[in-house]
Amino acid sequence: MSDAKRQKTEAEKAAFMAVFDKLVDFLVNDPLLGDDQPEQSKQWMKRMLDYNVPHGKLNRGMAVLDAMLSLDEGKGACDDAMKNSARMLGWCIEFLQAYFLVADDIMDHSITRRGQPCWYKQPDIGLIAINDGIILESCIYRILKTHFNADLAKYVHLTDLFHEVTHQTAHGQLLDTTTAPIGTVDLSRYTKERYMRIVTYKTAFYTFYLPIACGLCLYGIPRDNEAYQIAEDICMTMGQYFQIQDDYLDCFGDPETIGKIGTDIEDNKCSWLVVQAMERASADQKKVIEENYGKTDAECVNKVKALYRELKLDELFKAYETESYDEMVKKIEGQSVVPKGVFMPLLAKIYKRTK
Repeated sequence: MSDAKRQKTEAEKAAFMAVFDKLVDFLVNDPLLGDDQPEQSKQWMKRMLDYNVPHGKLNRGMAVLDAMLSLDEGKGACDDAMKNSARMLGWCIEFLQAYFLVADDIMDHSITRRGQPCWYKQPDIGLIAINDGIILESCIYRILKTHFNADLAKYVHLTDLFHEVTHQTAHGQLLDTTTAPIGTVDLSRYTKERYMRIVTYKTAFYTFYLPIACGLCLYGIPRDNEAYQIAEDICMTMGQYFQIQDDYLDCFGDPETIGKIGTDIEDNKCSWLVVQAMERASADQKKVIEENYGKTDAECVNKVKALYRELKLDELFKAYETESYDEMVKKIEGQSVVPKGVFMPLLAKIYKRTK
């Protein structure tokens, strides 16, 4: 990355973060909660928002503005007010992401997230984190109601988008947790078809389609325009690739780099790696998986990882990564309805990522 491009990226991230600070101030002092809200509640709210929302890569949130500016390239219709609105919408997506992660960490008994202890692991938090997750989701609709209700059509469309994508993601999580519940190992459920449905609904809609759809909506693209269907098709492939990457990094990534300790093996996850292993393993190798998968004992985990290496799943992933990237570029370049610039910056951020 050139110095000029790096400076531009850093400046945009700073502008994005400045909007977060303003939103936190609004949410902590929300007039809907009255003037007599206890100071203790305000302090809890600010601490919870600061801890859970802004510490990720922010790719989802910043993609809204990127998409809108790509749609506007050469037209000059995006003024500062529209850019500010795009940043607010981006934070709505980051709030949604934070809500999902707080809940997911509780369900998975995770230890760390984004390089720090999971929120529920804080000594004074525990299962109060469940209510904090509810608050994180409710913040989305306070922001939408306060800042986007002047244009009723856009407001309704944006609200529908967030409700629909939350519904889709929750069903992906349901399939994920019921396919591989902690403590119950049924490897016959770990099929490629079931895995792809899990990752499509659990990850692809909110991580890739939602930011692009928000950008389209904010720019004024009607909700019945074919651009949304094209965006969904491309984003589904992108989301599947991203989650398969995530599964690979959970096992083979450096915890210091990815910001969390991978626990997919211990948590009995229907991960891309175990699905591929079950397709390729001999009877004896399957027995190793059956005897060791879904157990927290370090020796069991190491036996599964050793088998993954024996089956050369790291090489398989690298081949898949190249093939998937080529497929996504082909889809993006094979249509002329949505500017390629809407998708390519997002793809560039995830291709061969290490965290």
